[in-house]
Amino acid sequence: MILVAFVAGFISSIAGAGGAIVLPVLLWVGLPPLNALATNKFQSVFGTLSSTVNFFRKGHINLNVLKPALCYAFIGSLIGTFAVQQISSDFLSIVIPYLLIILALYMLFSPTIKDDDSIAKMSMKTFSPIVGGGIGLYGGFFGPGMGSFFAIAFASLQGFNMRKATAYTKPLVLIVNSTSMVIFIWGGHVIWGLAIAMAAAQVVGARLGSNLVIQRGTALIKPMIVIMTLIIAVKLIIQNGS
Repeated sequence: MILVAFVAGFISSIAGAGGAIVLPVLLWVGLPPLNALATNKFQSVFGTLSSTVNFFRKGHINLNVLKPALCYAFIGSLIGTFAVQQISSDFLSIVIPYLLIILALYMLFSPTIKDDDSIAKMSMKTFSPIVGGGIGLYGGFFGPGMGSFFAIAFASLQGFNMRKATAYTKPLVLIVNSTSMVIFIWGGHVIWGLAIAMAAAQVVGARLGSNLVIQRGTALIKPMIVIMTLIIAVKLIIQNGS
């Protein structure tokens, strides 16, 4: 799981889909759904923090532009995280494999972020509650692929190029996962030994990956995530049926 966390941190800083690797594997090794979600949130926060700091120091993020979206993402994450804790583990065990399949299909058919800026199709005033709050809600409730969703939204609706979209995604993912993490810790759902070890690996992987944000990297990584997510989803469906 430490190796998985390192790989996820590296990939997430490039393609924004580390959770699509970690959560299925945590479920594969036998963690109950709520503990898997909580442990995934904890370890992912530190990887995202590492890449966020790296992007910010290199001048790729203007936090003033993001303030409204960060506020809406925080509210969405609160609602989503409290909501998922009200659902039984048995129901989550049934639902999560199908959510993973939907995630894999989305990633398979999602558009590639371009290298050049284009014209914005939505004002930041409208973008912040719809995208920040909406994806924040999803991130609090489930989470995997959230970084990809934000990056695609920035590229398609704000006209950001690949590097800028990836960089601006990081603070939003960080605020969503940090909010969820605190609530999950309060609820006693984090598996501490595993979470701390994975968090350390995430930091290293994310720092390396954020220095290699190139379009080719995303093109190579996406098919791997799609294939592995589908395999693990099918495995969980078979396991639940037995």
